[in-house]
Amino acid sequence: MRSIVLLFAFTTAVAAQGVQGDFTTKNFKFVSGESLPELRIHYTTLGTPRKDAQGTVRNAMIIGHGTGGTGRAFLSRNWSGELFGPGKLLDTARYYIVLPDGIGHGGSSKPSNGLHAKFPHYDYDDMVKAEYLLLTEGLKVNHLRLVMGTSMGCMHAWVWGYTYPRFVDGLVPLACVPTQIAGRNRMIRTMIMDDITDSPDYNGGEYTAQPHGLRAAIGQLYIMSSAPLVQHKSAPTRDQADTVIRSYINAAMKTTDANDMLYYFNASRNYDPSSHLAQITAPALAINSADDFVNPPELGIAEKLIAQVKNAKFVMIPISDQTRGHGTHSLPAVWGGYLKDFLATLPER
Repeated sequence: MRSIVLLFAFTTAVAAQGVQGDFTTKNFKFVSGESLPELRIHYTTLGTPRKDAQGTVRNAMIIGHGTGGTGRAFLSRNWSGELFGPGKLLDTARYYIVLPDGIGHGGSSKPSNGLHAKFPHYDYDDMVKAEYLLLTEGLKVNHLRLVMGTSMGCMHAWVWGYTYPRFVDGLVPLACVPTQIAGRNRMIRTMIMDDITDSPDYNGGEYTAQPHGLRAAIGQLYIMSSAPLVQHKSAPTRDQADTVIRSYINAAMKTTDANDMLYYFNASRNYDPSSHLAQITAPALAINSADDFVNPPELGIAEKLIAQVKNAKFVMIPISDQTRGHGTHSLPAVWGGYLKDFLATLPER
């Protein structure tokens, strides 16, 4: 009996961590005109794909991570514990979940692998195309029940919607707007990139130690994801505030590469779904939070644009003790009820 219990515990633990793999596509051509002989996309999968009588996969979904993140970030307790467990909304006994590392991120091909500043200048269209190839050629998934995404992955969800409109049943973009990145959002991204390239020790991307400007860039990234209530609660005094931000930057300096960071912020340069919204036929549930520093509600942009999508609902989560600014996208405990209602509206397959 003890061995059965231990085997069950081991199997459950393995399932919770998913199955990792690498898909390599040959001679990948980028929007910029550049190419790579081999492009590697690292991924994690949970669950098992299931096909209908016609051979169409009906239970697959892809979840895209944010800028600088990885697919395995969704295995955190806040996310997977709320969504992927037995009886949960996205129970992996029912769904086949694909968590890719986008180009330039995690275990996928990226500048720090060796090409440095000679790595192709990818954009969001390239990233979505690579994920489509991962699904169709690597994992033999010919249809998606859902495309979800947080922040950068949110923007990818909109790109998925108009690039492959018949491939997807539903879209759930979390924490973005479907238009060109401009205003303060773009200004911060520009400062991040300039902090890196203007650093005297950047050396055209051929540095021997991380350039000093990376510290300022990481500080800008912290501000992008910050929320006043959260930061004040964690650092209510001057000395605590100094300690928190310096600790954050020091820790991030150990795990961040300047070329990788430069590239993944530059990847957003061509993003602009606004003229393609009428091409999106899949139902969409778009969720933002009112304390999102880079997508502030006072702009009123999201409501106007999402109204152009044929079958879309937009939700603005009000500020509360539970929200975490831009990072609310990774707290399904806050917005899971809307997801539950949305899933119930999708046609049964």
